[in-house]
Amino acid sequence: MSEEEKAKEAASANYGASSIQVLEGLEAVRKRPAMYIGDIGIKGLHHLVYEVVDNSIDEAMAGHCNNIQVFINENNSITVIDNGRGIPVDMHEKEGKSALEVVMTVLHAGGKFDKDSYKVSGGLHGVGVSCVNALSTYVRVEVSRNGKLYMQEYSCGIPKAPVQEIGTSTTNGTKTTFLPDDSIFIESIYKYDILAGRLRELAFLNAGITLTLTDKRQLNDDGSFKTEVFHSDEGLKEFVEYIDEAREPLIESVIHISTEKNGIPVEIAMTYNTSYNENIHSYVNNINTIEGGTHLAGFRRGLTRTLKKYAEDSKMLEKLKIEISGDDFREGLTAVISIKVQEPQFEGQTKTKLGNNEVMGSVDMAVGEALGNYLEENPKAARIIVEKVILAATARYAARKAREMVQRKSPLSGGGLPGKLADCADKDPEKCELFLVEGDSAGGTAKQGRSRQFQAILPLRGKILNVEKAMQHKVLESEEIRNIYTALGVTIGTEDDSKALNMKKLRYHKVIIMTDADVDGSHIATLIMTFFFRHMKELIEQGYLYIATPPLYLCKKGKVEEYCWTEAQRQTFIEKYGGGTDSGIHTQRYKGLGEMNEIQLWDTTMNPEHRTLRQVNIENAAEADHVFSMLMGDDVAPRRQFIEQNATYAKIDA
Repeated sequence: MSEEEKAKEAASANYGASSIQVLEGLEAVRKRPAMYIGDIGIKGLHHLVYEVVDNSIDEAMAGHCNNIQVFINENNSITVIDNGRGIPVDMHEKEGKSALEVVMTVLHAGGKFDKDSYKVSGGLHGVGVSCVNALSTYVRVEVSRNGKLYMQEYSCGIPKAPVQEIGTSTTNGTKTTFLPDDSIFIESIYKYDILAGRLRELAFLNAGITLTLTDKRQLNDDGSFKTEVFHSDEGLKEFVEYIDEAREPLIESVIHISTEKNGIPVEIAMTYNTSYNENIHSYVNNINTIEGGTHLAGFRRGLTRTLKKYAEDSKMLEKLKIEISGDDFREGLTAVISIKVQEPQFEGQTKTKLGNNEVMGSVDMAVGEALGNYLEENPKAARIIVEKVILAATARYAARKAREMVQRKSPLSGGGLPGKLADCADKDPEKCELFLVEGDSAGGTAKQGRSRQFQAILPLRGKILNVEKAMQHKVLESEEIRNIYTALGVTIGTEDDSKALNMKKLRYHKVIIMTDADVDGSHIATLIMTFFFRHMKELIEQGYLYIATPPLYLCKKGKVEEYCWTEAQRQTFIEKYGGGTDSGIHTQRYKGLGEMNEIQLWDTTMNPEHRTLRQVNIENAAEADHVFSMLMGDDVAPRRQFIEQNATYAKIDA
């Protein structure tokens, strides 16, 4: 027996009870953080804030809090202050320590498990704030309660000392400060826009509550910190108006439903616009259910049933020779559905699909009643909606022919693949990458510079169709867009949903948009991203869409050469090699991909060992919906304002 075999046998013999690691308390969270907060990247980092804010929102939903303040501190720690009742600090009988310490250090502890404390709640079912504690190097909680001020500090989930009484207070509330552990998170810089998007969403979902975001890292011209206040008096009605801000309305007002059916509070706001997209955002206890569920199914069923009955009763469908489908009733529809459920059952670990069967009937009933009344009371608006539905049905038949063209295999172009596509040798989608490259010239350079083994190149001619303003059959008639569908190997329509993307034969798990680093290039990249967001959102949700980042400059001083992706990097090169002046330094500004040869393009933008790719993800679907409709719509004013506000802060993520 060899030494190696002896060692294996000894290790096997020693594998007993002592080898099984029992993770005490919050140590489990530190060992497997992604199990508790989703991931350890940008999403998980921001999720920590949401968990603390959700506790304050739960207080607000119970009627005890109306003001929540969030601060991003200079060192990227976060402070959340609310004016709720304050976390209880008295002794917890079973645990033998302060209730505050129990909430902060024990998984599945907290008032959310006591139905008398909270009727409904969001968050991670009681693991939330203790997870934040476990994944932070420093946490300080101050509780104002019953005229006194209490405090406890923690490090990596472990209390530094028992809860202390440190003063008096004339108000009630909780103040939590935490610094995420950068040895766990791969990203430690908080993004203002991501937090602002979530707080704005929470303000719309909880009318009457004021949420404030202050960034102590950014100063205004007058020396004050960058601050935004989010407050909504009309809730979902204002939410729909915000999402549809840049779209042309089809009917004058937003249809707002707020009721309770079978003990389930249901709030819905909906309107129609002249676009051809369906935009429905659904929430359960303030959680965005991106995969929908029984509440969304109930909404769709109630909408289709009620509108179809009205259209038939008013004899508007008599001359229509084609059958109307559920999809037709939702074209140009923007809606937000928010329900509150005492014990929500979510499917899957991500908690993004509601499974409670009783909810479907409640939402269906609520929509049927309110929408039926609206149509009877507003015959002009009702007629406009039904005419839009008939137009959608007619266009759907045209789209079916276009879709068949996309999905028909042509023997003329290599087994159905576009003639322009330079495919890769590998056939394993997990290893393969598709570069969507702006223009034939840059496409040619990319074809020469790529690794033929796993990188495919599809050149796109000029600016692709703006899908924000096009009917589906027009989208599918566009040659460039047909080429993207065919190259990817995806088809449209599944058994459950005629518009859903069928990704069973997806050929690449990295789809990389590669455009020039100038204004035109950015516009083309945005057009392509809009196409994916509106027609291939599943690809983004799976994490398959990326943006390549070619360098802006090549700086030279003598024999020293460095690529610079930002102006700051160029200035660093000048400081290092020019002593602060650009005397003797040659700077080449790359206006387009075509200005680089194939070796330079490979080295800087395509080589996995050196390149920087930005992954496209949807942190907040409603916010993304608003931004894309604004950037790609006809209204110039909000687009200009958005660009002016965001241009200063645009940066490349490594």
